[in-house]
Amino acid sequence: MVIKGETLEQKARQLLKERGVEVEDLAELVMFLQKSYIDDLDLAACLENVNSVLSKREVQNAIITGIQLDILAEKKQLLQPLQEILEVDEGLYGIDEILALSIVNVYGSIGFTNYGYIDKVKPGILAKLNSHEGPQVHTFLDDIVGAIAAAAASRLAHSQPDKSDITK
Repeated sequence: MVIKGETLEQKARQLLKERGVEVEDLAELVMFLQKSYIDDLDLAACLENVNSVLSKREVQNAIITGIQLDILAEKKQLLQPLQEILEVDEGLYGIDEILALSIVNVYGSIGFTNYGYIDKVKPGILAKLNSHEGPQVHTFLDDIVGAIAAAAASRLAHSQPDKSDITK
């Protein structure tokens, strides 16, 4: 799909960058999730898997939808009580996680455990996005970023055939 000269993927990537998320930040999260399981893992392999996840249309749609809702919350353009729920990142809201789970599902059930773990410990860029400091609202973005990393880590894990060999 092309939107005024740019593809959906280009727009999703642009929105991530505008919100302070670089592809390298995502790759570092993948490294965090997989370094204990894959010998000689490097950032290039993590980047390759992040880029593959970002090429998926359902991921692009989730990015654009979530960031748009965050921006509308910043501009106070949502109806109450949704406006306040997103501004304070209400813990029981859960729709931000539901949107993120659509990304996690792309590479199988290992994505759920990756996402749950990274969402709990919030390393790297996730700590910054979840800090609730400054004027930006990242209610959706922090979960989307965690989900992209979890999906890329899952893709990476699935690419390791020696890890799946069953021996007697």
